[in-house]
Order: sequence, then C-alpha cells, then structure tokens
Amino acid sequence: MTRIAILKTGSPPPALAAAHGDYPAMFRDLLGDGFAFETFDVQVGEWPDPMAFDAAILTGSAAGVYEGDAWIAGLLDWIRAARGRTRLVGVCFGHQAMAQALGGRVEKSERGWGVGLHRYEVVSTESWMTPVARALALPASHQDQVVERPDDARITLRSDFTPFAGLAWGEDAISFQAHPEFTPAFATELTTGRYDRIDPALVDRAVDSLKAPDDRAMVGRWIGAFISGQ
Repeated sequence: MTRIAILKTGSPPPALAAAHGDYPAMFRDLLGDGFAFETFDVQVGEWPDPMAFDAAILTGSAAGVYEGDAWIAGLLDWIRAARGRTRLVGVCFGHQAMAQALGGRVEKSERGWGVGLHRYEVVSTESWMTPVARALALPASHQDQVVERPDDARITLRSDFTPFAGLAWGEDAISFQAHPEFTPAFATELTTGRYDRIDPALVDRAVDSLKAPDDRAMVGRWIGAFISGQ
C-alpha cells in the first residue's frame, strides 16, 4: 500500500477541529482508500524519514514561512533534504514553505485576504491531471502568497489574485495555494469566524461563493494520481 507521511504544520480552531477533524483527517478523507497515512507534528519536532514513505503532504498553518520559529527553519531544511527522495505535496502554508525552501519568496500579500471559492486557470497540464481541466474552483483561505517562484518551478495554476497558485518541480513535487481538503462547510465556518479580522463585506461574499460547486474531488484524484506515480 502507498505510504504517505502527513507533516502537520498547524491545526484548525478547536471547535472546528472537533466538528470537522484536523488537517490530516481532511487529507485522509480527500484521498480516500488505498493509502496508509502517518502523521508527524513538525511543530514539536516530529520528522519523517523521506525514504520510508512514497510521498509526504505538507498541510496548512496559521504561521508564516518567513517567521523565525525554529520549527519553520527545520521544515525548510527538511524540504530541501527530502526533495528527490520522496514525492512532495504542499497545500497553502505547505505550498508556500516549498516555494520558500526551494528558492522562491513568500510575503504577506498586498492583495489582502483570499477567502471563499476561488477560480484558477490551469496553465500547465501535467500527466497526473486526469481528468484534464482548463479551470477549477477551490476553497481558499490565506493572506500570504508566493511572490517569486523558484527558478526551476513551473506554474500549473494561476489567477489574477494568485499568480502562483500551483507549482510543480520536475516529476516529484507539486503544491497548491488553495485548499482541496476543505469542505464547503468547514471553509464557511472558518471564514465566518473571522469577521473581526476580515472586512465583513468580503466575508459575506466569500461565504456566498462557497455555495457554488467546486472541484475538490477532482483535485483529490489529481493528488492521488501524482502520489501513486500515474
């Protein structure tokens, strides 16, 4: 069975975790059967041996990759050491951490919060993107963005709001700014809990957008195909 290490880099608010599960549980639900998962809490210094797993998934986090916490520096070092030794998948903070570790740059975006259901153009069709799509819609929740991509990374997804929404390196590393693992219910509750931090009008628009159909299941199949080497 395909073995996946999940590097947990953060947690949902406790009330939401109780109702919807933590980030590793969301990825297990997204990918479904056929995979064996093991979770590593990198914030307390748990690190997988890349060679012991077929792939590693780096989750979202409230942290910024440019912050000075020791575990973040350790994560960036781990990414550089793991590249080429296992398949890597980064989502949101994980996407940003991979870009930062591999030669790009991340900062708090002048565009502000990206929340709700965002739509992205597929600009590089990869072998694991089956079925093929020209565009997709996924839940988003971020302030930080990749503002400079690594020289050896190709752009797979983009939007006007998020020019580097998807990246790929060679045939063994991919990342996404959006959250295919977030259900609309979780994304809605997460966003409405931030009325005190985000313009209420933006929150209302974001919540309304999350009522539309999304492409979470398709991207889950993409990630599964990538991890399986299909």
